[in-house]
Amino acid sequence: MPQMTTPASISYFKNEDLDHLQTLMLMPSPSSTATTKPIQYQDSSAWRHLPDWQQCDPQRIDALVQQTLHLPTGGWYAVDALNALGKKPKSYTIAGHELVVWRAQGKIHAAPAACPHMGADLATGHVVDGQLRCPWHGLCLSEKGMGRWQPWPTYEDGVLFWVCLNPDAMSPQPYMAVRPQHFVHSVMRMDANCAPEDVIANRFDPWHAAHYHPHSFAAQTRVLEITDTSILVHVAYKVMPGYNPEVEAVFHAADARTIVMTITQGEGRDSIVSTHATPINEAKTTIVEATLATSDRPGFRHVLRLQPLLSPLLHWRARKLWQEDAIYAERRYALRTKRR
Repeated sequence: MPQMTTPASISYFKNEDLDHLQTLMLMPSPSSTATTKPIQYQDSSAWRHLPDWQQCDPQRIDALVQQTLHLPTGGWYAVDALNALGKKPKSYTIAGHELVVWRAQGKIHAAPAACPHMGADLATGHVVDGQLRCPWHGLCLSEKGMGRWQPWPTYEDGVLFWVCLNPDAMSPQPYMAVRPQHFVHSVMRMDANCAPEDVIANRFDPWHAAHYHPHSFAAQTRVLEITDTSILVHVAYKVMPGYNPEVEAVFHAADARTIVMTITQGEGRDSIVSTHATPINEAKTTIVEATLATSDRPGFRHVLRLQPLLSPLLHWRARKLWQEDAIYAERRYALRTKRR
C-alpha cells in the first residue's frame, strides 16, 4: 500500500482554523451526553466482559456475512463519487464488465467501453456535444445506443452514482440507508485483492478497531448487542487533541454488498458511513465508502460552509483506515481461498 500524505486541508486547520472549528464542535449539543459524561450501560451478558479475542467469534462473523450475501441488490453497483467525473469519459470495471462513464446534459451515463465499430476503448475518447466520440475513427455514440451497444441504467443519489448491470431484476433505485438532512460528506475509493464478502466481514468485526487502529480510536470498542443482521457498539473516536467523543453506533447490511454504520447516540447522531464492496472480478474488489457527517450542535451550520476543506480531511481519515483494513480483507481472502 502507498504511504499516506497529509492533505492540505489538515494543515489548514492546524495552522489557521483549528481553534475556531474546535470551538464550534465543542458547543453544547441538544441531544448528546458525550460532552459532559460517558454514555452509561448496564452490561448483563457475560460475554461482554471477555477479552476481545474471545468475543470475536469467527463463526458469528461468518454467519452475519452469509446472511448479508443473500440480501437483494436490485442489480445496482456503487461506482464512485458524483464529483469524480469531469468533462472527460472515465473507465471502470465492475463484475467483469468494462464500462465507460461520461456526463452529458447534466446526467451520468454508462455503457460498454468497447466501441461497437472496432472495439476501441471509448474511455480514451472525448465527449462532444453530449456524445462519446471514438478516438479511432470518430464514431459518435449517445445514451440512445447503437445496435447491440446499449447503455446501462444509472442512478445518482446526491453523493454517489450507481450502475445497474441486470436491468431485468432492477429495483427503482439502490437500497440505501436513511441519510441525515444536512451533512458534510466525502467519498473514499480503493481497490483490494479480495472478494466483497471479505470487506463485509471486516465491517462486521468491530473488535479489531482499537487494536488495529489505535490512531483513530481512543478507547476499547465495546460490543453491546448482536443480532442476525446487525451489531451495536460503543466506541470513542479520536477527533482532535482533547476531543474524543463517545458514541453508540449500529452496523447493519443495506444490501448484499453494503454495510452501513449509523451513529445512534452521542456526538454526530444520525451520521452514517456507508461502505460498498463492488466486485471488479472474482479476486478483486473496489471499496467505495461514503461518509456523511452531521451534528445537532448550533455551530454545525458554520461547519457546513467548510465542506470543500473538510471533505479532504474525511477522505484522508477513511483512506488511512482502509489502507489497514484492506490488508485485513486481503489476508482473509488469501486464507479462505487457500482452504478450498
